[in-house]
Amino acid sequence: MNNNLISLKDVRVQDLHGTKIESLDWQMQAGEAWLVIGPNGGGKADFLQALAGEKQFINNKTNKVEDTVFEKSAETVSLERAALLIQEERDLDESEYIDKIDEGRSGRRFICEVLGGPDAKHRHLPLPPIASRLETLPEVKLCGVEKILDRGLKFMSTGEIRRTLLCRALLSGKKLLILSDPFAGLDAQSRSILLEFFQTMVGRQNGGGLNGTSIIMAMERYHEIPQTITNVLEFTDKKISFCGTKAEYEKIVEQRNIQKNANRKSEKEAFLSELSEAQNALSQQNAVSRQNAVSAEQSLVYMNQVNVGWDGHEVLKDFSWEVLPGEHWFIRGPNGSGKTTLLELITGDNKQVFCNDVWLFGRKRGTGESIWDIKKNLGIVSYRLHVEYRMVGGTELENVIISGFHDSIGLYEKKTDMEITAAKKWLKLAGFEGREHESFGNLSYGEQRAILIIRAAVKSPKIMILDEPCHGLDEQYRQKILDLLETVANSGTTTLLHVTHDPTEVLEAEKHILELCPGEKPMYKIIVKE
Repeated sequence: MNNNLISLKDVRVQDLHGTKIESLDWQMQAGEAWLVIGPNGGGKADFLQALAGEKQFINNKTNKVEDTVFEKSAETVSLERAALLIQEERDLDESEYIDKIDEGRSGRRFICEVLGGPDAKHRHLPLPPIASRLETLPEVKLCGVEKILDRGLKFMSTGEIRRTLLCRALLSGKKLLILSDPFAGLDAQSRSILLEFFQTMVGRQNGGGLNGTSIIMAMERYHEIPQTITNVLEFTDKKISFCGTKAEYEKIVEQRNIQKNANRKSEKEAFLSELSEAQNALSQQNAVSRQNAVSAEQSLVYMNQVNVGWDGHEVLKDFSWEVLPGEHWFIRGPNGSGKTTLLELITGDNKQVFCNDVWLFGRKRGTGESIWDIKKNLGIVSYRLHVEYRMVGGTELENVIISGFHDSIGLYEKKTDMEITAAKKWLKLAGFEGREHESFGNLSYGEQRAILIIRAAVKSPKIMILDEPCHGLDEQYRQKILDLLETVANSGTTTLLHVTHDPTEVLEAEKHILELCPGEKPMYKIIVKE
């Protein structure tokens, strides 16, 4: 009996812009649980997009489209999808036209869109009958979303919206579920729920044969891999670099780690030398850095008894916090504790800042300052910025970096020679030398993230806001970015506000910890490390 779900032999991956992977051979059998892995830009994303129907498999001999059993029946749950969903909700926000906060689509309505017919997609129409019993569905319980069904999507945390997407994907009846970087940005509870979910689904695969839902997991880095993974497919340089069992791959990873650790010291020294060159060669940039420096007496951020919430749900209550120059902060807390909300009070993306006692750079918010007065002092890396930049994906990498000087999405002013020189040096530093005219939209998600981090650092801002900056980065890029951020922290001109769930990404310079504790009194703790 043939148990093959997919059998691809000598096929290429292509889209409207041309060939992405020239040739690959791969098959997946019923009951197998595959991990797809590889460095940023290596071809992994192209392969997964072809599986999801967003690109095509073309037989190299017949030149015909190669169909799979998953044709038009695949669902992807990813960082990109979560970010786009939040942006969709914000674009539809009607709070400015009504006398209350517009919560938008709830998790319940969003899930019902795949269950309740076409009317379920209209946010102002009544919910279909099935909405009243969602809590009883095993898929809802499996994803742990029973308690957040009536919360607005744009008010969900990273972990909550990821679990909601999973639930909807399961209920959609699709044959293939692609989980892309599923653990990124999740707290311990959400990780535990997801691991249990994965184990349950793999068990269903083993027992359900060809008729069940199959899962493929994709990750940038080989860590926290579920024990139930059976096989690994690795892409490097737009080719398959490994295809085999998990046990075989782990032996290769072990050998690579030994070599990597041996080279780590020299690679770091070389990188830091290049970084120093990039900073010191730009005298005008350094002048801006000195101009941006502030006295030790002036608070960069001051919040006094801040309260933020909606419809009785308290996100921040009686919250007071001060950030002084040179104090680098690690901000932690479970998903839904208010970390992103806190950062949005600083950036101005949360309008409740104007009804609270919030000061930035010595000036109270709402006293006549413009958004540009705020932005010129901030370097930002976040989901929201990433989504906004993906919408203008045709922008050249050089212009993306230069836009960091102007605080714009895209570049609409004439470039100076200093800015062009700076952009090229920073691109070289990040491993993009010679690619300055490449389109931002053609990069992988991880490569885009690396570019946006460089964009945030290029003007040496007073504050760099880093909301899970290493999301989607492979190990090489991740290490480079962490070295870069450590150097920025030690520069004396920029203060870091860093949110991450990964303890290995906490920088040595981050001696101040803000821990958000929902349900406790007070709802936060401030810890200073010796």
